Amino acid sequence: MGHRKLASPRRGSAGLRPRKRSSELLPTPRTWPQINSPNPKLLGFVGYKVGMSHVFMIDDWPNSPTNGKEIYMPVTVLEVPPIIPLALRAYAVDGKGEPNVITEYWSPSSLQFLDITRRIHSFSSFLKNDESKKKFEEKFGSKLDLIKSNLDRIVYFRLLVATQPRKIPSLGKKVPDLVEIQIGGGEKKAQLDYALNVLGKEISIKDVFKEGQLIDVVGVTKGKGFAGVIKRYSVVELPRWHKHRKGSRKIGTRGPSLGTPSYTPQPGQLGFHRRTEYNKRIIKIGDDPKEINPAGGFVRYGIVRNTYILLEGSILGSKKRPIFLREAVRPSYVFENAPKITYVNLLSKQG
Repeated sequence: MGHRKLASPRRGSAGLRPRKRSSELLPTPRTWPQINSPNPKLLGFVGYKVGMSHVFMIDDWPNSPTNGKEIYMPVTVLEVPPIIPLALRAYAVDGKGEPNVITEYWSPSSLQFLDITRRIHSFSSFLKNDESKKKFEEKFGSKLDLIKSNLDRIVYFRLLVATQPRKIPSLGKKVPDLVEIQIGGGEKKAQLDYALNVLGKEISIKDVFKEGQLIDVVGVTKGKGFAGVIKRYSVVELPRWHKHRKGSRKIGTRGPSLGTPSYTPQPGQLGFHRRTEYNKRIIKIGDDPKEINPAGGFVRYGIVRNTYILLEGSILGSKKRPIFLREAVRPSYVFENAPKITYVNLLSKQG
Protein backbone atom coordinates (compact mmCIF):
# COMPACT_ATOMS: atom_id res chain seq x y z
CA MET A 1 0.00 0.00 0.00
CA GLY A 2 3.02 2.25 0.10
CA HIS A 3 2.76 5.48 2.01
CA ARG A 4 -0.97 5.89 1.53
CA LYS A 5 -2.52 7.97 4.32
CA LEU A 6 -5.01 5.47 5.76
CA ALA A 7 -6.79 7.93 8.04
CA SER A 8 -7.97 10.30 5.31
CA PRO A 9 -11.73 10.45 4.89
CA ARG A 10 -13.50 9.05 1.87
CA ARG A 11 -14.43 11.85 -0.50
CA GLY A 12 -18.08 12.28 -1.36
CA SER A 13 -21.18 10.91 0.33
CA ALA A 14 -22.14 7.33 -0.53
CA GLY A 15 -25.76 8.27 0.08
CA LEU A 16 -25.76 10.47 -3.02
CA ARG A 17 -24.59 7.81 -5.43
CA PRO A 18 -24.99 7.34 -8.31
CA ARG A 19 -24.22 10.92 -9.29
CA LYS A 20 -26.14 10.82 -12.53
CA ARG A 21 -28.66 13.10 -14.22
CA SER A 22 -32.19 13.08 -12.87
CA SER A 23 -34.66 11.07 -14.95
CA GLU A 24 -37.37 13.74 -14.59
CA LEU A 25 -37.48 17.48 -14.17
CA LEU A 26 -40.22 17.37 -11.52
CA PRO A 27 -39.55 14.36 -9.27
CA THR A 28 -42.23 12.82 -7.09
CA PRO A 29 -41.48 12.21 -3.38
CA ARG A 30 -40.67 8.62 -2.52
CA THR A 31 -41.88 9.02 1.08
CA TRP A 32 -45.02 10.65 2.44
CA PRO A 33 -45.66 11.66 6.07
CA GLN A 34 -48.49 10.45 8.29
CA ILE A 35 -50.39 13.48 9.59
CA ASN A 36 -52.81 13.68 12.50
CA SER A 37 -55.65 15.61 10.97
CA PRO A 38 -59.38 14.87 11.22
CA ASN A 39 -59.98 16.35 7.78
CA PRO A 40 -58.35 15.01 4.59
CA LYS A 41 -55.98 17.25 2.62
CA LEU A 42 -53.25 17.07 0.02
CA LEU A 43 -49.74 16.44 1.31
CA GLY A 44 -47.97 18.44 -1.37
CA PHE A 45 -48.03 21.22 -3.92
CA VAL A 46 -46.07 22.37 -6.97
CA GLY A 47 -44.53 25.81 -7.51
CA TYR A 48 -42.01 27.51 -9.77
CA LYS A 49 -38.81 29.09 -8.52
CA VAL A 50 -38.64 32.85 -9.05
CA GLY A 51 -35.46 33.97 -7.33
CA MET A 52 -34.17 35.32 -4.03
CA SER A 53 -34.69 38.44 -1.97
CA HIS A 54 -34.39 39.40 1.68
CA VAL A 55 -36.66 40.54 4.49
CA PHE A 56 -36.37 41.76 8.05
CA MET A 57 -38.45 39.78 10.53
CA ILE A 58 -38.87 39.20 14.25
CA ASP A 59 -37.02 36.04 15.24
CA ASP A 60 -39.44 33.58 16.86
CA TRP A 61 -37.27 30.46 17.01
CA PRO A 62 -37.31 29.19 20.61
CA ASN A 63 -34.01 29.34 22.54
CA SER A 64 -32.48 31.48 19.80
CA PRO A 65 -29.95 34.12 20.96
CA THR A 66 -31.86 36.70 18.88
CA ASN A 67 -35.35 35.58 19.93
CA GLY A 68 -37.73 38.53 19.87
CA LYS A 69 -35.29 40.73 17.96
CA GLU A 70 -35.37 41.96 14.37
CA ILE A 71 -33.10 39.88 12.13
CA TYR A 72 -32.09 39.85 8.47
CA MET A 73 -33.38 36.81 6.59
CA PRO A 74 -32.64 35.77 2.97
CA VAL A 75 -35.75 34.29 1.35
CA THR A 76 -36.60 32.38 -1.83
CA VAL A 77 -39.67 33.42 -3.82
CA LEU A 78 -41.83 30.76 -5.48
CA GLU A 79 -44.85 31.45 -7.69
CA VAL A 80 -47.63 28.98 -6.91
CA PRO A 81 -50.74 29.29 -9.12
CA PRO A 82 -53.60 26.89 -8.28
CA ILE A 83 -53.35 23.25 -9.31
CA ILE A 84 -56.20 21.17 -10.77
CA PRO A 85 -56.78 17.50 -9.80
CA LEU A 86 -57.53 15.41 -12.88
CA ALA A 87 -57.86 11.82 -11.68
CA LEU A 88 -58.02 9.67 -8.55
CA ARG A 89 -55.71 6.69 -8.16
CA ALA A 90 -56.33 4.02 -5.50
CA TYR A 91 -53.41 1.94 -4.24
CA ALA A 92 -53.80 -1.52 -2.68
CA VAL A 93 -51.27 -4.17 -1.62
CA ASP A 94 -50.67 -6.87 -4.23
CA GLY A 95 -49.52 -10.47 -3.81
CA LYS A 96 -45.90 -9.38 -3.32
CA GLY A 97 -46.81 -7.06 -0.48
CA GLU A 98 -46.21 -3.88 -2.47
CA PRO A 99 -48.83 -1.15 -3.05
CA ASN A 100 -49.93 -0.83 -6.67
CA VAL A 101 -52.66 1.04 -8.52
CA ILE A 102 -55.84 -1.05 -8.69
CA THR A 103 -57.80 1.49 -10.73
CA GLU A 104 -57.93 5.11 -11.87
CA TYR A 105 -61.05 7.25 -11.86
CA TRP A 106 -61.63 10.31 -14.07
CA SER A 107 -64.70 12.46 -13.48
CA PRO A 108 -66.48 14.44 -16.23
CA SER A 109 -65.69 17.67 -14.36
CA SER A 110 -61.95 17.00 -14.53
CA LEU A 111 -62.12 16.16 -18.24
CA GLN A 112 -63.20 19.73 -18.99
CA PHE A 113 -59.65 20.77 -18.13
CA LEU A 114 -58.07 18.60 -20.83
CA ASP A 115 -58.57 21.26 -23.52
CA ILE A 116 -56.28 23.53 -21.50
CA THR A 117 -53.63 20.88 -20.87
CA ARG A 118 -53.15 20.21 -24.59
CA ARG A 119 -52.04 16.73 -23.57
CA ILE A 120 -55.16 14.78 -24.67
CA HIS A 121 -57.25 16.17 -27.53
CA SER A 122 -59.48 13.17 -28.21
CA PHE A 123 -61.45 13.37 -24.95
CA SER A 124 -62.94 16.80 -25.62
CA SER A 125 -64.35 15.79 -29.01
CA PHE A 126 -65.27 12.37 -27.65
CA LEU A 127 -67.47 13.78 -24.90
CA LYS A 128 -69.41 16.09 -27.23
CA ASN A 129 -71.31 13.04 -28.47
CA ASP A 130 -74.10 12.12 -26.01
CA GLU A 131 -73.77 8.42 -26.70
CA SER A 132 -70.01 8.47 -26.24
CA LYS A 133 -70.40 10.50 -23.06
CA LYS A 134 -72.85 7.95 -21.68
CA LYS A 135 -70.46 5.07 -22.42
CA PHE A 136 -67.64 6.98 -20.77
CA GLU A 137 -69.64 7.62 -17.59
CA GLU A 138 -70.65 3.95 -17.43
CA LYS A 139 -67.04 2.83 -17.79
CA PHE A 140 -65.64 5.09 -15.11
CA GLY A 141 -68.71 4.63 -12.94
CA SER A 142 -67.79 0.95 -12.71
CA LYS A 143 -64.27 1.95 -11.64
CA LEU A 144 -65.70 4.12 -8.89
CA ASP A 145 -67.79 1.15 -7.72
CA LEU A 146 -64.61 -0.94 -7.69
CA ILE A 147 -62.93 1.60 -5.40
CA LYS A 148 -65.89 1.68 -3.00
CA SER A 149 -66.12 -2.12 -2.84
CA ASN A 150 -62.39 -2.47 -2.06
CA LEU A 151 -62.18 0.39 0.42
CA ASP A 152 -60.87 -1.89 3.19
CA ARG A 153 -57.99 -3.09 0.96
CA ILE A 154 -56.90 0.36 -0.18
CA VAL A 155 -53.73 1.62 1.48
CA TYR A 156 -53.87 5.24 0.31
CA PHE A 157 -55.29 7.55 -2.35
CA ARG A 158 -53.36 9.84 -4.67
CA LEU A 159 -54.55 12.57 -7.00
CA LEU A 160 -53.07 13.13 -10.44
CA VAL A 161 -52.84 16.93 -10.60
CA ALA A 162 -51.83 19.40 -13.29
CA THR A 163 -50.18 22.78 -12.87
CA GLN A 164 -51.21 25.90 -14.80
CA PRO A 165 -48.07 27.37 -16.39
CA ARG A 166 -50.28 29.44 -18.74
CA LYS A 167 -50.85 31.77 -15.80
CA ILE A 168 -47.08 32.47 -15.66
CA PRO A 169 -46.13 34.09 -19.00
CA SER A 170 -42.47 34.37 -17.99
CA LEU A 171 -42.10 30.56 -18.00
CA GLY A 172 -42.58 30.45 -21.76
CA LYS A 173 -44.50 27.17 -21.76
CA LYS A 174 -48.14 26.09 -21.90
CA VAL A 175 -48.01 22.34 -21.31
CA PRO A 176 -48.70 21.66 -17.62
CA ASP A 177 -46.59 19.50 -15.34
CA LEU A 178 -48.41 16.36 -14.19
CA VAL A 179 -47.60 14.82 -10.82
CA GLU A 180 -49.13 12.55 -8.18
CA ILE A 181 -49.93 13.93 -4.72
CA GLN A 182 -51.00 11.73 -1.84
CA ILE A 183 -54.01 12.46 0.36
CA GLY A 184 -53.49 12.40 4.12
CA GLY A 185 -55.62 12.78 7.24
CA GLY A 186 -59.06 11.47 8.09
CA GLU A 187 -60.52 8.03 7.36
CA LYS A 188 -60.46 6.28 3.99
CA LYS A 189 -64.12 7.09 3.35
CA ALA A 190 -63.52 10.77 4.09
CA GLN A 191 -60.47 10.79 1.80
CA LEU A 192 -62.53 9.31 -1.03
CA ASP A 193 -65.27 11.91 -0.57
CA TYR A 194 -62.68 14.68 -0.48
CA ALA A 195 -61.04 13.46 -3.70
CA LEU A 196 -64.34 13.20 -5.56
CA ASN A 197 -65.28 16.70 -4.41
CA VAL A 198 -62.08 18.41 -5.64
CA LEU A 199 -61.72 16.68 -9.03
CA GLY A 200 -61.71 19.30 -11.77
CA LYS A 201 -61.60 22.22 -9.29
CA GLU A 202 -58.75 24.57 -8.53
CA ILE A 203 -56.84 24.00 -5.28
CA SER A 204 -54.90 26.89 -3.78
CA ILE A 205 -51.72 26.50 -1.77
CA LYS A 206 -53.60 27.98 1.19
CA ASP A 207 -55.72 24.82 1.20
CA VAL A 208 -52.58 22.73 1.66
CA PHE A 209 -50.03 24.73 3.67
CA LYS A 210 -50.15 27.59 6.14
CA GLU A 211 -47.76 30.39 7.00
CA GLY A 212 -45.04 29.55 9.48
CA GLN A 213 -44.95 25.77 9.01
CA LEU A 214 -41.99 23.68 7.91
CA ILE A 215 -42.05 21.84 4.58
CA ASP A 216 -39.68 19.72 2.49
CA VAL A 217 -38.50 20.76 -0.96
CA VAL A 218 -37.96 18.12 -3.67
CA GLY A 219 -36.44 19.07 -7.00
CA VAL A 220 -33.50 18.94 -9.38
CA THR A 221 -30.30 20.91 -8.81
CA LYS A 222 -28.61 23.18 -11.33
CA GLY A 223 -26.83 21.25 -14.07
CA LYS A 224 -23.09 21.93 -14.33
CA GLY A 225 -22.11 19.34 -16.92
CA PHE A 226 -18.96 17.22 -16.85
CA ALA A 227 -16.50 18.01 -14.04
CA GLY A 228 -13.21 16.68 -12.74
CA VAL A 229 -12.56 15.11 -9.35
CA ILE A 230 -11.27 18.34 -7.76
CA LYS A 231 -14.56 20.17 -8.32
CA ARG A 232 -16.83 17.12 -8.16
CA TYR A 233 -15.50 15.53 -4.94
CA SER A 234 -13.24 18.23 -3.43
CA VAL A 235 -10.26 15.88 -3.30
CA VAL A 236 -6.89 17.33 -2.34
CA GLU A 237 -4.89 18.54 -5.32
CA LEU A 238 -1.55 16.80 -5.75
CA PRO A 239 1.63 18.82 -5.19
CA ARG A 240 3.14 20.47 -8.24
CA TRP A 241 6.82 19.92 -9.04
CA HIS A 242 8.84 19.11 -12.11
CA LYS A 243 8.50 15.31 -11.93
CA HIS A 244 4.67 15.37 -11.77
CA ARG A 245 4.30 15.14 -15.53
CA LYS A 246 0.88 13.42 -15.31
CA GLY A 247 -0.89 16.38 -13.75
CA SER A 248 -2.00 17.44 -10.29
CA ARG A 249 -5.80 17.86 -10.53
CA LYS A 250 -6.52 14.14 -10.31
CA ILE A 251 -6.46 11.27 -7.84
CA GLY A 252 -3.25 9.37 -7.28
CA THR A 253 -4.57 5.87 -7.81
CA ARG A 254 -7.69 3.83 -8.45
CA GLY A 255 -6.22 0.71 -6.88
CA PRO A 256 -7.37 -1.35 -3.89
CA SER A 257 -5.95 1.19 -1.43
CA LEU A 258 -8.94 3.44 -2.20
CA GLY A 259 -11.57 0.69 -2.23
CA THR A 260 -13.73 -0.48 -5.11
CA PRO A 261 -13.85 1.63 -8.29
CA SER A 262 -17.49 2.57 -7.62
CA TYR A 263 -16.37 4.41 -4.49
CA THR A 264 -13.28 5.95 -6.04
CA PRO A 265 -13.59 9.67 -6.91
CA GLN A 266 -13.74 9.94 -10.69
CA PRO A 267 -14.71 12.64 -13.18
CA GLY A 268 -18.30 12.73 -14.36
CA GLN A 269 -21.66 14.48 -14.20
CA LEU A 270 -21.99 17.38 -11.74
CA GLY A 271 -25.41 18.87 -11.04
CA PHE A 272 -28.88 18.15 -12.38
CA HIS A 273 -29.30 15.66 -9.53
CA ARG A 274 -32.53 14.85 -7.73
CA ARG A 275 -32.28 16.12 -4.15
CA THR A 276 -34.53 16.74 -1.13
CA GLU A 277 -34.07 19.62 1.32
CA TYR A 278 -35.77 19.22 4.68
CA ASN A 279 -37.50 21.71 7.00
CA LYS A 280 -37.75 24.86 4.92
CA ARG A 281 -40.01 27.32 6.69
CA ILE A 282 -42.79 29.20 4.91
CA ILE A 283 -42.32 32.84 5.90
CA LYS A 284 -45.31 34.22 4.00
CA ILE A 285 -48.08 33.25 1.59
CA GLY A 286 -49.50 36.18 -0.34
CA ASP A 287 -51.94 36.95 -3.15
CA ASP A 288 -50.73 40.50 -3.93
CA PRO A 289 -47.52 40.31 -6.03
CA LYS A 290 -46.88 44.03 -5.46
CA GLU A 291 -45.75 43.12 -1.96
CA ILE A 292 -42.63 41.32 -3.22
CA ASN A 293 -42.02 42.39 -6.87
CA PRO A 294 -38.79 44.45 -7.00
CA ALA A 295 -38.36 47.39 -9.32
CA GLY A 296 -37.78 45.97 -12.81
CA GLY A 297 -38.78 42.45 -11.78
CA PHE A 298 -36.64 39.48 -10.82
CA VAL A 299 -33.54 38.89 -12.92
CA ARG A 300 -34.04 36.17 -15.59
CA TYR A 301 -37.64 35.70 -14.48
CA GLY A 302 -39.71 38.89 -14.67
CA ILE A 303 -42.55 39.84 -12.37
CA VAL A 304 -44.76 37.62 -10.23
CA ARG A 305 -48.44 37.64 -11.25
CA ASN A 306 -50.02 34.93 -9.08
CA THR A 307 -50.03 33.65 -5.52
CA TYR A 308 -46.52 33.45 -4.11
CA ILE A 309 -44.73 32.05 -1.07
CA LEU A 310 -41.53 33.10 0.69
CA LEU A 311 -39.30 30.27 1.93
CA GLU A 312 -36.61 30.81 4.53
CA GLY A 313 -33.12 30.62 3.02
CA SER A 314 -32.16 29.25 -0.38
CA ILE A 315 -33.37 26.14 -2.18
CA LEU A 316 -32.09 23.93 -4.97
CA GLY A 317 -32.69 24.41 -8.68
CA SER A 318 -32.46 27.14 -11.25
CA LYS A 319 -35.01 29.85 -11.91
CA LYS A 320 -38.30 28.88 -13.63
CA ARG A 321 -37.80 25.27 -12.54
CA PRO A 322 -40.78 23.36 -11.08
CA ILE A 323 -40.32 22.58 -7.39
CA PHE A 324 -42.31 20.01 -5.41
CA LEU A 325 -43.34 21.14 -1.93
CA ARG A 326 -44.18 18.35 0.51
CA GLU A 327 -45.44 18.18 4.07
CA ALA A 328 -42.41 17.80 6.36
CA VAL A 329 -41.65 14.16 7.14
CA ARG A 330 -39.46 15.00 10.17
CA PRO A 331 -40.21 18.57 11.32
CA SER A 332 -37.68 19.91 13.80
CA TYR A 333 -40.27 22.20 15.38
CA VAL A 334 -43.98 22.93 15.00
CA PHE A 335 -44.75 26.66 14.78
CA GLU A 336 -48.19 27.87 15.75
CA ASN A 337 -47.99 31.28 14.05
CA ALA A 338 -46.28 32.94 11.11
CA PRO A 339 -43.30 35.22 11.79
CA LYS A 340 -43.81 38.96 11.83
CA ILE A 341 -42.21 40.63 8.79
CA THR A 342 -41.12 44.24 9.28
CA TYR A 343 -39.51 44.94 5.89
CA VAL A 344 -39.42 43.40 2.40
CA ASN A 345 -36.73 44.45 -0.06
CA LEU A 346 -38.29 45.95 -3.23
CA LEU A 347 -35.17 47.59 -4.64
CA SER A 348 -34.01 46.74 -8.15
CA LYS A 349 -31.92 43.58 -8.44
CA GLN A 350 -30.36 44.56 -11.76
CA GLY A 351 -27.41 46.44 -10.34
